[in-house]
Amino acid sequence: MALRNAIQLITYPDRLGRNLGELYQFLDRHLGDALGGVHILPLYPSNADGGFSPLTHMEVDPRYGDWADVERISARFDLCVDLVISHIADESPEFLDFVAHGQDSPYADLFVQVDQFGEITHDDLAKIHIRREKEPFREVRLANGETCRVWCTFTERQIDLNYDSPKTYQLMEQYMAFLAARGVKLFRLDAFGYTTKRIGTTCFLVEPNVYRILEWFRETGAKYEAEMLPEVHDHISYQYAISRRQMRPYGFALPPLVLHALLSGSSRYLKNWLRMCPRNQITVLDTHDGVCIPDVEGMLPEAQIQYLIDEVSTRSADPIMRRSAVNVHSVGAIYQLTCTFYEALMRNDEAYIAARAIQFFVPGIPQVYYVGLLAGCNDFDLLEQTGEARDVNRHYYSLEEAEQALQQPLVQRLLALMRFRCQHPAFEGRFEQNYSADDQLLLAWRHGEHYCRLHLDLSSLQATIEYTDAQQGICRMTC
Repeated sequence: MALRNAIQLITYPDRLGRNLGELYQFLDRHLGDALGGVHILPLYPSNADGGFSPLTHMEVDPRYGDWADVERISARFDLCVDLVISHIADESPEFLDFVAHGQDSPYADLFVQVDQFGEITHDDLAKIHIRREKEPFREVRLANGETCRVWCTFTERQIDLNYDSPKTYQLMEQYMAFLAARGVKLFRLDAFGYTTKRIGTTCFLVEPNVYRILEWFRETGAKYEAEMLPEVHDHISYQYAISRRQMRPYGFALPPLVLHALLSGSSRYLKNWLRMCPRNQITVLDTHDGVCIPDVEGMLPEAQIQYLIDEVSTRSADPIMRRSAVNVHSVGAIYQLTCTFYEALMRNDEAYIAARAIQFFVPGIPQVYYVGLLAGCNDFDLLEQTGEARDVNRHYYSLEEAEQALQQPLVQRLLALMRFRCQHPAFEGRFEQNYSADDQLLLAWRHGEHYCRLHLDLSSLQATIEYTDAQQGICRMTC
């Protein structure tokens, strides 16, 4: 069954209420007519990286609830979950068996064993993309006293999976079949770019290998009536390549382009992207990660990227930087800016509602992050507790706090806009970008006799919608 063309909420299992049961209460009481789907970030038992180091995908962490809680949500909303395909936890049954039995373990081929590549030179290391201040290898002492090295792109608790082995594909299909049986309709393929290991390359998004892997996931998911949402932050051409292969790409260029348009007062670069962006995309303004810069390299000139960085950095926690595996302490350009989207727009209510109006009129299915839903501000207390820069945008809301935040006038305006996006029939038709000066933006949808158009004045930040109504004819609303 196809995904509904309606807004999805992105949330952790324990940050809109304490668990999945309270999350369902919140959705049921307040958001039933404003959402079509829910993306629940990792709900599995995990030992690192905020849930992204799963021991398995076939259990719910008992702190969050159980599969009955998940199925109650999937019975009402399209359900998206993360399929962590690049790695598995070092406390998983499979890796523990490998440590216990070494190369005799039935799971030995499941992991990327570094020594099998032979010599890795200084020049080889210089090319490898890394995600931490250490080369991406870990020495493991096996129960028989032997040692070996395994690949760990992220933390040492997260052991990379070997996509040259049939066992990896068997494990992934087992996960997909199990989760689809519990109502999952969309799999977010987390960090899929790190599935390709070829010495002498970046070991990231290595072509054509990466597309062969993705196409296997698409074809296998189709057997279980589920779609794929590959997650990658890099040049926008990768999103086009994903779209051409009948998978849903992320519109990750949208957040920095919207920020740039609203902060600079010019829609020029945003409109350039809108003319060619994939129509089957999933759009976001904010997620559990920061605002990524690589997504607009090639779309925004370098001077405009620097302008955006300078504007947002004053309201951001420490940025996340690019690093080299040959010199892990050196840093390159900024990779992510870490703050809530509301903070990035200087807590300007009109700018924020304009940003959401743009998102909802852009082609694709919109996702709204839970902190963004509640117009949340930076949580520096959580950042200080954890030391993780991205936690500034990962506040824990009790059920009571979340319900109170819903009463804010800005959030009520956002909910009205979400209901409009979910319910107006024009969004089932064709997107139109109307001519406008660079200090304006005119976006429209048409489906038969149904029509709606967003007019945004970037000078005043006033956003208005003109739309057809079956009873009242042509109507206008201020966002």
